[in-house]
Order: sequence, then C-alpha cells, then structure tokens
Amino acid sequence: MTDFGFLSLLPPILAIFLAIRTKQVIVSLVFGLLLGYVIISGGNIFEGILSTADHLVQVFESAGNTRTVLFTLLIGALIQLIRYSGGINGFVRRIQQSILRSKNPKSKLQVAAGLTGFFIFIESNISILTVGTVFQSLFDKFNISRQKLAYLADSSSAPSCILFPLNAWGAYIIGLLSVYEGVAPFKTLLYSIPFNFYPILTLALVFFLAATNKSYGPMRKFEQATAENPAQEEPIADGKARNMLIPLGVMIVSMPLFLIYTGWSGEVSGSFGAKTWDAIANASGSAAVLYAVISAVVFAGVFYGAQKKINLGTFIEESMTGMQEMFSMAILMVLAFAIGTLCKELGTGVYVASITSSWLSPSLAPAIIFITSCFIAFSTGTSWGTFAIMISIAVPLAQAIDLNIYLAVAAVLGGGVFGDHCSPISDTTLISSMASGSDHIDHVRTQLPYALLTGGLSVIMYLIIGFWVA
Repeated sequence: MTDFGFLSLLPPILAIFLAIRTKQVIVSLVFGLLLGYVIISGGNIFEGILSTADHLVQVFESAGNTRTVLFTLLIGALIQLIRYSGGINGFVRRIQQSILRSKNPKSKLQVAAGLTGFFIFIESNISILTVGTVFQSLFDKFNISRQKLAYLADSSSAPSCILFPLNAWGAYIIGLLSVYEGVAPFKTLLYSIPFNFYPILTLALVFFLAATNKSYGPMRKFEQATAENPAQEEPIADGKARNMLIPLGVMIVSMPLFLIYTGWSGEVSGSFGAKTWDAIANASGSAAVLYAVISAVVFAGVFYGAQKKINLGTFIEESMTGMQEMFSMAILMVLAFAIGTLCKELGTGVYVASITSSWLSPSLAPAIIFITSCFIAFSTGTSWGTFAIMISIAVPLAQAIDLNIYLAVAAVLGGGVFGDHCSPISDTTLISSMASGSDHIDHVRTQLPYALLTGGLSVIMYLIIGFWVA
C-alpha cells in the first residue's frame, strides 16, 4: 500500500472543516471523498471524480454495509408502523401522565430519555432512533431543546452498547480479539469493562445532567432560547403504549438470539454454554441486527392486523413512507462508509498510530492508546474502524511490554467511542441529529464540551493507573 503520510489526514480534515463551516454534511463528505481519491489518483482530478463514483457504488459490495443501510430503512418502516398504530402516542401519553405528577417534570423526562437509550443496548442506531423519535414531542412540550435530546440520545447509546457484550458491538470486538494467541476474547472484553472509563463517566454525566436539569457551554444557550420561545403545544392522539413496547421488545429479545444463530457451529465441542459464547464470538452483528428488525416489522404487521388497525395494503404503504423518511439518513450512512473506506485506503489510522508509537512507554501507554484512538475515530468518523486498527496495535504492545491487556483494550474501546462522539462525520452523530430534529453542527458543538470533560477525566485516570501499574 502506498504511504500517503500527512496527505492521508487531509480528506477527513476537509470534510470536518466544511461540515462545521457550511452545515451541509452531505456536500462536505462528498468533497472529502473527492479530495481523497484525487490524492490516490496522483493529482488527476478526472480520475479522482470517477474513482469517487466507483467507490460509492462499492460501498454495497460489503454485505455488512448493505445490511446496515437496509436496517436503517427498515427501522424507518418500523417506526412509521408504530406511529400509525398509535403506539408512540400511547407511550408518550403514559410518560406525560407520569411526568406531570412529578415535582421536577423536566428532570424526570430527561432521565426517562437517557434510560431508554441505556436499556436499548442491542445496537446504537436503534437506541438513538428510538429515543429521538419517541421523546421529540415531549421535549417540545416541556420546552427542552432538541440539542439536549440529541445529546441524551447519542451519549446514552454507544456507551451502553460498549459496556454490554451481548450485542453486535460485543460480537465484533470478540471477533477482533479472537486472532491473538493466549487471549480469551470474551473474558478479555468482560474484564476490560471496569477500565473503560469514558463510557462509564459519560453515562454518569448524562444522568447527572438529566436529573439536575443542568446545562453548560453552548447547550445552555439553546436551553434558554427554547424556554423563551416554547413550541406550540399539539394535543396527543389516543393510542396504546403496548403497540410500541411489544414490537420493540420483539426486536430487543430477538437480537441476541440471532447473534447466537448467525455464529452457531455444530462442529464446536463442549457444553451448551461454551458453544453459545463461541457462537457470539463468531456472529455477524450486522446480520443479527437486520434479522431482528425484519422480525419486528413482520410481527408489527401481524400484531396490528389482528387489531384491525392495518391491512396488507396499508402495511406496505406505511412501511414505504417510513423508509422514505430515512432516505437522507441512508445516503449519509453510505457517504460515511465510503469515507471510512477511503481513510483505510489512505492509511489514515495507521499513519496516526505510527507517529504516536514512539511515545509509548508502559506508564504512558494506556493514556496514549486512549488519545490515539480518540484522534483516529475523530478523523475517520468510525469507532469500529478504530477498534480494528488499534486493537491490532494495543494487544501485541501489551503482550510485549507486559501491560495489563484488559487496560489496553479498554483504552482502545473508550477512545474509539469518544472520538466517534466528537466527530461531525460519524454516522451515530449524524443519526442523533436527524432523529432528534436538531441541526447537526449544533449537536456537535453542544455535545463536545461534555465529551471533552469526560474524555479529559478518562485521560487523567489512565495516567494514574498507568503509573500505578507500571
């Protein structure tokens, strides 16, 4: 592979700069892609344009990418079916009745949003879309900003996903760890959780801010503006909360079952428990998520049909309507996947890792691994891509310098989530903005101070524990 060195940083830097400057994320990602493939083409603009088009098509050559785009569209279908059945209205009405009896309704509502994101830990995008869709009208009613909702959705999703191993995230990380001799993948992931400071601190901050109804930095300005200019209240139509909770429950319960199904091998010997953990380690996270969403959509159709709320024609029509609402999000995901592939071709992550490798000493290693992972995830917009790059560096390094491997893996995972939270070109950041009805760059700016606070505390904790164990 050609070594592009510093040039490998320019496409993501351009995309991030333009996104912040223009607030046109799609255009910014396209220009970042164009610059990257012009660089790869040796400065030939014409070839760079053609390569950009080709690589956008090649996104769908990856089964995982295609499943994720399909899952996004089908989530739109599921949400629309739930909305049409009155499930969201019923759930919102139930939450509203509970909150109105509270002494601090704003705090209780924000805690409820955070808990919803926390408990739907099967997949970050499902969590974000659920929180944004369900709580948007309630936040408007109680004059809480959409930016605060986007923060709660974003910062309660990935941190909870990375702390619970029985999901697509866990299966992916176990797969990355399984190639190293002497490393027990599931045990390593499980034992790394207490050292994964960033998601733990982020969740603590989420619930502290929600419970106290506090805000600081740019978020405070949006909160004040929303309080001064409340949205017009609209009556909530009748509906049954079960029409939302049961289909979502089907999706949540079926997700780990499909993880086991996609990774199951009858050739593996041992107890049922051992076979189950082996299945999770070899599972396809993207396939399991897609199957779970399909199951939920089909169940919703039958469930609502039995209630005579929809027929086959209405089911198809409303499903297509929901998919159309997710179309722009699907485009953003395709572009995000494409720029992730571009950064891989340019060697962006490898370059960043290489220029920091000389700093690594046993005492500084945990903090440097965390910071490096942060920068790679921020530059590339992908936590999973960062995990792939940095685990391949951190695990051999830990074995070579006798560093606690659980600590090293935790630093990679926490750093990847932190950089992903801060990056304007991250798919989860984009989805959080769109699902919550917030301007994307406003979401990035309001979430950044919170992420920097918990990220900074994480660095301090890695420095302390690094010098303590060294």
